[in-house]
Amino acid sequence: MSTLCLASDAPIVLAPSMNQQMWRNAATCDNAALLEHRGLELWGPASGDQACGEQGPGRMLEPQELWRRVRARLLTGDLVGVRVLLTAGPTREPIDPVRYLTNRSSGKMGYALARDFAARGAEVTLVSGPVTLSTPRGVRRIDVETALQMQAAVMSRVADCELFVACAAVADYRPLTVAERKLKKQQENMDLELTRNPDILAGVAALAEAPFTLGFAAETERPVEQAEEKRLAKGVKAIAANLVGAREGGFERDENALTLIWQGGRKEFPMMEKGRLAEVLVAELMEIYGKTDSTENT
Repeated sequence: MSTLCLASDAPIVLAPSMNQQMWRNAATCDNAALLEHRGLELWGPASGDQACGEQGPGRMLEPQELWRRVRARLLTGDLVGVRVLLTAGPTREPIDPVRYLTNRSSGKMGYALARDFAARGAEVTLVSGPVTLSTPRGVRRIDVETALQMQAAVMSRVADCELFVACAAVADYRPLTVAERKLKKQQENMDLELTRNPDILAGVAALAEAPFTLGFAAETERPVEQAEEKRLAKGVKAIAANLVGAREGGFERDENALTLIWQGGRKEFPMMEKGRLAEVLVAELMEIYGKTDSTENT
């Protein structure tokens, strides 16, 4: 590795990791100072518990912190440093060990948004329900199954983001009780008692220090009117309305059309491929976010 460093004119960063006495040794201190004098950059070390059982300086910075610094150094997009928390896909609400309630969401729109945010330099955490999609490059993915699991994953991370995008199709209800064994086919009819799931988007928007929130409203009729009602009721900054159940677009399709609604504004996005739709939606969203952020800070 030392020969590669000598043969390269690229910037070099070192992340020291060693025993605290080794780090404090005069030879190490002199070498570190000489490397910095020659233009190399040192990230760390941190102080704390060490593998040898001792404590003190010499502990390598946490991998997540190193990854964050590398991304900030390499990426040049306009969203570098912006932290986005995004949900995508359906949830599955178990009835018994082999059956569950779910919906037709494929997760394609949410994953396209995550991909575009990351491509523009944002730090993206994706909380995903069960889908068959690959994780977009540069995106941290958290897999969940139920609405309660998704809520827990979101609420434990939302304080660390500037934007929250709720694209997941979260089940409104779940079975009140889950059978421990497979339910047998006995009676002609069966009653299934449901209880309401928490509204994750409304919960995030109600936080004292809530991030900028974008919700999605999937409707089979009057999507714009019903989305606006949801935006006001939930207290979110913006909401994207889309028509599902039609011949084109929506769930389980590669194309979609949306209407983005925010306080004092509305923009129509015609039917297009979801990857392209994500690009134009993120661009418009960041315009709104920038105006909102500057207004709130004045």
